[in-house]
Amino acid sequence: MFTLLQKVGKALMTPIAVLPIAAILLRLGFGDIPYFDGQVAHIMKVSGEAIFSNLDLIFAIGIAYGLAKNSDGAAALSAGIGVLISKAVYLQIDPKLNMGVFIGIIIGIVAGVLYNRFHTIKLPDFLGFFAGKRFVPIITAISAIFIGVLAGYFWHYAQSAIDSFSHSIISLGEVGTFIYGFLNRLLIPLGLHHILNSIFLFQLGDYSYIKDGATVVANGDLSRFFAGDPTAGIYMSGFYITMMFGLPAMALAIYLTTPKESRKKAGAILFGVALTSFLTGITEPLEFLFLFEAPILYLVHAILTGLALAVAQFMDIHHGFGFSAGLFDYIINYKLAKNPILIVPIGLVFAFIYFIVSYYTIKIFKLSIFRDDTQKESTNQNSEALAFINALGGKDNIVSTDACITRLRMEVKSSSELKDEDFVKLGAKGVIRPSNTTIQVVLGARAERVAEGIKEILSS
Repeated sequence: MFTLLQKVGKALMTPIAVLPIAAILLRLGFGDIPYFDGQVAHIMKVSGEAIFSNLDLIFAIGIAYGLAKNSDGAAALSAGIGVLISKAVYLQIDPKLNMGVFIGIIIGIVAGVLYNRFHTIKLPDFLGFFAGKRFVPIITAISAIFIGVLAGYFWHYAQSAIDSFSHSIISLGEVGTFIYGFLNRLLIPLGLHHILNSIFLFQLGDYSYIKDGATVVANGDLSRFFAGDPTAGIYMSGFYITMMFGLPAMALAIYLTTPKESRKKAGAILFGVALTSFLTGITEPLEFLFLFEAPILYLVHAILTGLALAVAQFMDIHHGFGFSAGLFDYIINYKLAKNPILIVPIGLVFAFIYFIVSYYTIKIFKLSIFRDDTQKESTNQNSEALAFINALGGKDNIVSTDACITRLRMEVKSSSELKDEDFVKLGAKGVIRPSNTTIQVVLGARAERVAEGIKEILSS
């Protein structure tokens, strides 16, 4: 289950990648930007709403695509069909039922698993046309009927539990927001933060508005923010403080505590990842620089992130993002936000706190982020990939290869004989072993390149 949740979390990155364009289109549709008014603004608005109103379908397609072996389109098609069928069935049973993105997540997982199980199935000759990948949409459609029936009769129990959870978090006020921010950062090393985000950003709370004469319900902090809910944005605002100000200040502290002989190399790396965090809100390249080298520093970061979210809520700041809390989203969505200017002075205060706490944490605990490592990265991709294949126990031990932004995600027959030091010699910052058959190697930006090199060698 843990391994499956990790895969789902990784697969969620694909559908989430469409949110920035949806947010930009909605922003242009508000009619207050030159050259984007009247009919043009209306076209932009309905274009963005088309994405946000079909997140369940988009999530299903993206998750199935991400879970399927070789990311095959047959799984994505099956998931799309499954969502349409299951929604039609449960709405027939209970017209008031609204599962939000959960039906997309469920069907996406089912379609991905069914694809991996049945995409090579053989049938009798007279049914040969429906064998293999063509069988997957069929079995998914049948499964979707049963899922729709179960949802129609039993989802209200799950919905009650979700509502109770929502009310308990909301009733905690700033404490609940702190818990969310703290857990959001802690779950990043496990790749499960997207699971948590799917609840807070796409399911928690609801907001009704009129669209084309019909009442539409938006769920989740992110969806409600772009639907115009003035109470939304409390679970996103604080991330601007951390990503635009806090983490770059921490990068400066790491640079100033790095031995002088290593500062040139460290400065080049830290400047790039800090600027990425500031502009786009993509933080993993910076976070994984010190996560395994100095875990106590990462714990400090998680605590300060929770505090930033709590302070933003206390100051009544409501700001949202389509992708992440970087400068680009801050500017684009500025006019939609409430009290967004307060993020700047609060961010500067947190930058000071981040710097002081990080600097003295590194000094007191004598942490070494950038070690004097003479190991040089191979310039030959095939040689590099071969080295990783050997470290992974050879071709015969590798079942599947994948990668996210910073991690090489491998499914192997057995990881018990694999040695962490072999990966460290190849430049790894850390190794995660979720189970005896899965292993994740933290490499930074080269992760995808290494994964592609391994795939190329294994397929040749």
